[in-house]
Amino acid sequence: MAASEAPIRVENLTMAFGSFVLQRDLTFTINRGDIFIIMGGSGCGKSTLLRHLIGLKEPAKGVISYFGRSLWDSPPEVRQEILRQTGVLYQKGALWSSMTLAENIALPLAEYTDLKPADTREVAALKLALVGLAGFEDYYPSEISGGMQKRAGLARAMALDPEILFFDEPSAGLDPISSRLLDDLILQLRDSLGATIVVVTHELASIFTIANNSVFLDADTRTMIAQGDPKVLLKDCPNITVRNFLTRGEAAHAEM
Repeated sequence: MAASEAPIRVENLTMAFGSFVLQRDLTFTINRGDIFIIMGGSGCGKSTLLRHLIGLKEPAKGVISYFGRSLWDSPPEVRQEILRQTGVLYQKGALWSSMTLAENIALPLAEYTDLKPADTREVAALKLALVGLAGFEDYYPSEISGGMQKRAGLARAMALDPEILFFDEPSAGLDPISSRLLDDLILQLRDSLGATIVVVTHELASIFTIANNSVFLDADTRTMIAQGDPKVLLKDCPNITVRNFLTRGEAAHAEM
């Protein structure tokens, strides 16, 4: 892959369910090292866009490119090769309850690498240590807290050393302290691993803490109405819908 190519480019994307168009004309670039937020109100299509990006739903129209290669125009074997560069932390962690944390992380390693079991165990322990769970290799998901389950899910997402990580509502169900610790961990991973991170969230504290780039999806107009650093959008975006979202409605109140 060319070093100059952006990790992800989305061009003229339309998302639809049959004849119902959820979003249209989405065009944006996710740059190397970004913590990129997909944001917007309820029902605007944030999680649906994530599913398009990670290869779970084909767009009605448009192009999604990874490092210059079109995801959906590629044959299935090439698409799988492209997606091997990604890791996903699902909203509820999606850990296998019958497996220990180490076994959960070992699963993709056993599937996609030729590592011996002892080496797989060592890699699993390393990934858990990276997210602050050293010593928890033999615990089951039910034996740890929700915040720890999220971190274990993140360790599994990193199992194959992906260049791009996707997080779907990572703070959902967490208390404010656990949520802030997860935000800190996301920043540390971006800085230490050089990963590009894409996050679906509506949590303003997280958005302003971790993001340097974003796209705002609007349910009413069914398209994107802003993009860029959320902190800059908070100050300079002329769109009242975006400002309301970023101020919890205080922007509209201030204009009354």
